[in-house]
This record gives sequence, structure tokens and C-alpha cells, in this order.
Amino acid sequence: MAALRKDILAQLRESCRVKQSLSGGLISRIEKFARHAAKALRSGRKIVFFGNGGSAADSLHLAAELVVRLREDRPGLPALALTTNPSVLTAAANDFGFDHVFERQIESLVAPGDVLVALSTSGNSPNILRGVQAGARRRAFLVALTGETGGALARRVDLLINVPSRDPQRIQEVHITIGHIVCSLIEALCFRGRRAAASRTPRPRP
Repeated sequence: MAALRKDILAQLRESCRVKQSLSGGLISRIEKFARHAAKALRSGRKIVFFGNGGSAADSLHLAAELVVRLREDRPGLPALALTTNPSVLTAAANDFGFDHVFERQIESLVAPGDVLVALSTSGNSPNILRGVQAGARRRAFLVALTGETGGALARRVDLLINVPSRDPQRIQEVHITIGHIVCSLIEALCFRGRRAAASRTPRPRP
């Protein structure tokens, strides 16, 4: 029992350490991500997330925060994850190969000015790289959330947010934290005026 408790505390400390080690430059890039995404949404564009494994689940999670809500009661925002449709995923994998499962969807769904967000702990997954290449052809703004080195994605995106860790568990924990922060900033940037106007509207007397 003592050994298990020690391991729990060690993992919690390491998770906190990685989050606290985010540099000022990385924080500035997170802010840029939020500002660019909010501007795109206000211009009628959408946010598209994609990733493999745990990053596929994170993509679903973050798209849901924008479509439904994170903190604010507000209109839904156009966002989607490319990991929701088993028929599309398996058809693309069967007909073209697994490396093409995101590329095919991006060719069909992503429009110029959309924000395409790739989540990859390594930055080297072939289907992620092909997806980003397809996003570039569609003239999307390309964002990658990766691990420390950024892998091959580092050279292929407009904005790299590379978590300072090589441990996939710690990287994914920080990805979802960054995602929540960005979603909360998007809400503030898109609906700040709406909240202020609502606060000035006199409430009817009971």
C-alpha cells in the first residue's frame, strides 16, 4: 500500500511539474491559438479537431465544449472532431488505407479559413501528417498540439504548441488542460460583449 501511495504522489507531482514548466513563449502561443480561433468563429468558420487513440477522445471532448458549452450560457459554436463516424473511418481505411482516414475527411469538410487542430503526442503519425497536408491544401489555419519535439508536425503547421515532456500520459494531460483554457478564452472573446449587454439589461420586476 505504501508503494502504491508513493507512486500516486510521484505521478501527481510530475503532472503538476509539466504544467508549471510551460514557458512564456508557449503561453503566448496558446493565447494566439485562442485569438485566431475566436476570430475565425466570428467570421463564420469552424474548428476541426483530430487525433489517434487518446487524442481522438480529446478531439471529441474539445469539440463538444464548443458545440455545447464550457462555462457560458451562449449559442453553440461550429466545431467537430474527425473521429465520430465509424462508417467514414472504416470506409476510408478499407478503400485507401489507415494513413488516409483524416485526409479524406479534411478534403471533404474543411474550408478556407477554418482552424484545423491536430493532436499528437509524437507529431509523427502518418495519418496526422497527411491530414495536415490536406488542411494546407484547403488553406486552413493549422495548429498542432504535440510533445516536446513536435516531431515532423513542427515544420508543417502555422502554430505549434509543444508540451515540454516525452511521456505520452503527461502530454495528453496537458493537451486537455490547454484545450479547456482555449475553449474558455474563445467563449470570453466571442461573447464578452453579449454578457456585458445582458448585464446592462434591466430585469423585470417580479
